[in-house]
Amino acid sequence: MLRGIRKASENWLGRGLMAAVMAVLAGSFAIWGINDVFRGFGRSPLAKIGDTEIPIDRFRQNYQDRLQQIGRELGRPLPADRANALGLDRQVLGEMIAQAGLDQRVGQMGLGLSDGDIARRITSDPKLQTVNGQFDRPRFEMILRNMGYSEQRFVAEQRQEILRRQILDSVSADLAAPKAWLDAVNQFENQERSIEYIALGLAQAGDIPHPTQEELNKYFDERRILFRAPEYRKIAIVTVTPAELAKWLEVSDEDLKQAYDQRRASFTTPEQRHVEQIVFPTLADAQAAADRIKNGAPFSDIARERGLKDQDIDLGTISKSRIVEPTVADAAFALKQGEVSEPLQTRFGAVLVTVLQIVPETTRPLAEVTPQLRSDIALERAKTQVQNLHDKIEDDRAGGSTIGEAAAKLKLPVNTYEVDRSGRDPDGKPLLNIPHGADLVKAAFASDVGVDNDPIDADGGYIWYDVAAIAPARERTLDEVKAEVEQRWRDDEIASRLKTKANDMIGKLNSGEQLAALAAADGLKIQKANNIKRGTASGAISAQMTDAVFQTAKDAYGSVAGDNSSQWVVFRILEVNTPALDANSPDHDRIAQTVERELSADLVGQYVARLEDDLGASVNASVLAQATGNSAPDTN
Repeated sequence: MLRGIRKASENWLGRGLMAAVMAVLAGSFAIWGINDVFRGFGRSPLAKIGDTEIPIDRFRQNYQDRLQQIGRELGRPLPADRANALGLDRQVLGEMIAQAGLDQRVGQMGLGLSDGDIARRITSDPKLQTVNGQFDRPRFEMILRNMGYSEQRFVAEQRQEILRRQILDSVSADLAAPKAWLDAVNQFENQERSIEYIALGLAQAGDIPHPTQEELNKYFDERRILFRAPEYRKIAIVTVTPAELAKWLEVSDEDLKQAYDQRRASFTTPEQRHVEQIVFPTLADAQAAADRIKNGAPFSDIARERGLKDQDIDLGTISKSRIVEPTVADAAFALKQGEVSEPLQTRFGAVLVTVLQIVPETTRPLAEVTPQLRSDIALERAKTQVQNLHDKIEDDRAGGSTIGEAAAKLKLPVNTYEVDRSGRDPDGKPLLNIPHGADLVKAAFASDVGVDNDPIDADGGYIWYDVAAIAPARERTLDEVKAEVEQRWRDDEIASRLKTKANDMIGKLNSGEQLAALAAADGLKIQKANNIKRGTASGAISAQMTDAVFQTAKDAYGSVAGDNSSQWVVFRILEVNTPALDANSPDHDRIAQTVERELSADLVGQYVARLEDDLGASVNASVLAQATGNSAPDTN
C-alpha cells in the first residue's frame, strides 16, 4: 500500500485518479463493492439493486459514453475487446449499481436540491467561469458537446451526483490522517541510506574453461525453450504516402525559380535595429533631455539620472513589426545609427529613441534553399497523387491482383521483410526502417497468407501489406545456436561463481572479519554511496541494488547481483536517516492529502458494499456479456 501511495502521488495521472475516487464512484470499489452479485438469471434486466432495475439500453449508453471519453483522452479509439480485457464493462456497471443504490438511499432519507441551488452550483464552478469570474456559457456548451450531453441530462446528473455526495461526504468528510500513517509514508518516501561496498567482477570469478560437449548438451537440453526460434512472417509492403512518393518526383529548375519568387518573403529576414528608448512624464521633459543630448550629454546618462537601468530602456535588436508603439517604430527605423529622435508623444508618455546598431535585411539565395524547396514542391504534388494511386491499387486488387502485381503496374517499389512479433529479423536485429513498424507487424501477425488486408492509414497516405510466407515457431538444434548457448553458459557460470564468493564473504563478515581486509585480499577498492533513496537509481547504484539496500538493517551486510552477469556487489549499511516530517511543510500536506484520499476511498467503498448488501444487488452475467459483444445473443 505504501508503494502505491508513493506512486500515486508522483504523477498527475495518479493524483487525478485518486481524486476521481471521491468525485465519481470509480472502479476502485465498483467491482468488489458489489460482492457476489454476478449471477445469471434468465431473460431479465441487466442488473437490479433494491427496487431499481438497470436496463441493458442504459448500460450500453453509459458504456459507449465511457469508451468515447477514453478514446478522446487517448487520441485514438479504444476497441471494446481491449476495454473489456481491462475490466471497463464491469467497472461501468459497478458504478451504475452503486449510483442506483445511493439514489434509493437519497430517496429514503428525503434529501433534495432546489433548481436554484443546482443552477448556482453549476454557474459557480471555476471550470465554467471566465477569468473575471462570470459564468462562461460558450465554454459550458462546448463541454456539453464534447461529452455528448444535452443540458437537461447534464443538470439531472449533476443533481443526482450532488445528492449522492451529501451521503458520501457524511461518511468520509473531515478525516484526519493518523500520525503513524503519515510517519510511515514519510519514512518510505524520504528515508536515505549510506553504504560502503565492493564490486566483484570477472577477476574474482577466476578463469572459466570452455564447457565440455557434455556440459553444453545438458545446459541446452534443460533450457531449450530459451533458444526456440519464434514464428517469422515474410511481409510484402507497398507504401504510398506523400513523403514516400516525393522521393521519386522530379522538380524542374523553372519550378524551383517560380516557387522561390513566390515565397521570397519566407526566406527574407527583415532589417533589425538595436533600439533604446527613455519615457518621460511630459513632452517638455523629453525636449529638455533632447536639448542636453544635442549639447553632448550621452543618452545613457539621461537614463541613469532618471533612475533607469539598462534593461529598462533596451528594446533589444528587433524588427519594425515587433515594436508595439507605431510612433516609436516609425521613428526608430527612420534614424541613422547613433542618432536620437525628437521627442515623441505615445500612448505611454513622451519618448526619446536612439538606434545603437542596424542589421540590414538579408535574403537566403536560391541555391541555399533549393533542397527545401524541392522537397516542399514534391511533397505538395505527391499529396494530390495519393488518392489516385489508392484507387488504382484497390481496383487491381479487386480484379485479383496481388499487392506486388498492382505495385508493379504503377512502378511502385515493393519491400519485403522477415520479422517475428517483436519486429526483429532472423538474426535478432530490430528492423527499424519499416514504416509504422509496430502497427504493421501487429496487423501482419493477425492476418494470414492469401488474405486481402485493408491498407493501414499512415502519414496522409496508405501502406498495403501481404503475408507472403509463414515460418512457424520451432525448436532450434544445438548446432544452430551453439555460440549463443556457450555465451549463456559462460554468463551463468560467472554469475554462479560470483554469488558463491559473495556469500562466502558475507559469512566471513558476519563472523567478525573486516570488509577492508577482504577487499584488499582480492585487490578491490571500497567505495561509498550516500543519500540513497528508495526506488531510485544513480550511477553505479542500480535500482536492483537500491532495493537490496532497503531490505538490509543498519550495520548489516548484504549482497546483490549487479546489472550484468559479470558483477556482484557486497555492501554494508553505514547510516539510515529518516528526516522528521514538518507539520507545516508542503510535503506534510501532500502526504496527508494522499492518505486522507485513501481513507476516504476505503470508507466509501465499505459503505457502498454494505448498501448493496442491504438493498440486494444482482447482475445477469450472460446479459452483460451480450451487451458488450462478448457472447452470442440469447435467443431462448
